[in-house]
Amino acid sequence: MSEAVRIAVVGMGYVGLPLSLQFARAGVAVTGLDISAERVEQLNRGESFIKHIAAETIREQIDKNRFRASTDYACIREVSAVLICVPTPLSRHREPNLSFVLNTGRQIAAHLNRGTLVVLESTTYPGTTEEQLLPILEEGSGLKAGEDFHLAYSPEREDPGNPDSSVDRVPKLVGGLTAECLRITQALYGRVSGSVVAVSSCRVAEAAKLLENVFRSVNIALVNELKVVFTAMGIDIWEVIEAAGTKPFGFMPFYPGPGLGGHCIPIDPFYLTWKAREYGRHTRFIELAGEINASMPEYVVNRAAEALNEGKRSVGGSRILVIGLAYKPEVDDMRESPSFPIMTALSGMGAEVEYYDPFIPVIPPSREHMEWEGKHSIDWEESVIATFDLVIICTAHASIRFEELGEWCARIVDTRNAMSGFGSVSATVSKA
Repeated sequence: MSEAVRIAVVGMGYVGLPLSLQFARAGVAVTGLDISAERVEQLNRGESFIKHIAAETIREQIDKNRFRASTDYACIREVSAVLICVPTPLSRHREPNLSFVLNTGRQIAAHLNRGTLVVLESTTYPGTTEEQLLPILEEGSGLKAGEDFHLAYSPEREDPGNPDSSVDRVPKLVGGLTAECLRITQALYGRVSGSVVAVSSCRVAEAAKLLENVFRSVNIALVNELKVVFTAMGIDIWEVIEAAGTKPFGFMPFYPGPGLGGHCIPIDPFYLTWKAREYGRHTRFIELAGEINASMPEYVVNRAAEALNEGKRSVGGSRILVIGLAYKPEVDDMRESPSFPIMTALSGMGAEVEYYDPFIPVIPPSREHMEWEGKHSIDWEESVIATFDLVIICTAHASIRFEELGEWCARIVDTRNAMSGFGSVSATVSKA
């Protein structure tokens, strides 16, 4: 790569925006492309729509002429590399939906120059870069991959809200279509990452990303299943994990919860199961883990019904408060959050459901939960919280005063062990 580098990053979400800013801080001129004109305008005003990314960080790079946002793919004619960071969701039938990647490929192809590097970062199944993206780029541009332009895959490893997951701190995996594609990709990411790890192919890099998240999905499923079993036995799963964690080898603690959230763990394993069927293989272990994790919201709803029954109430007609919409603490990321299926199920059973999340004051538009769009978080006040028959803790944000919660409400279903440090609260606490 030449010293004067200009790149385009497609997709200004939880992956693309921090990646863009990291390159900008390294002195690379970045154009952030997004299909949302509203989001582009917001970024160009120096405003952030992601809690853990400060607006000052965006404004600083704009002022240095290192970052701008646009909806115009024609800017690709002016760049030396295009990084694709668009969503790869599942369809209703849990099959890969590559429409965002493929549509992006068509847009890029229309403006692709000789010598340009195209890197896919979106999580997907092994073979996507070569089997799906490559033909679209070649057909639309009239250029030959590996000869006229360069192609690579480098999986994102972003963990929203975790400062240790930034591009400069986490080793960057890269796999190229050819040796020259790999060399150029290494040089590009070497500008922002302290460790660039080269693998033999795009397929290996794609598979490595899936392995990372399948590993987490399977282990979370294991501990979720054990939570159900140990609860039936009258054993506290959190105490068991703490005890097992004293072993200095051969054990890695994972923690149960109300279900899986975020873009990666609930979705990525199913990309591998779908691709495996093409080869006549059935990933029973992965699919079982997915089933267990997907069943946890229902388990929480059942525990909520049991807690209400203990107070001589039914779900229908009860007022229920869900604490936390974000899928993990300290972020405003609601993607695949288990709070939504819990809320929807309880509402369908006749409960009046509200929520509290200091990071999500209003539920924004989304593809999955349109029925909750525009709903506001309640105020954190005793006079409000005391009116609920039951509180379900789904996300344990550090800023939430759980001891107050224990004094203000009658019954709590705690899916995150958030109440464990408060033994003298007046609420009846059930772990789920």
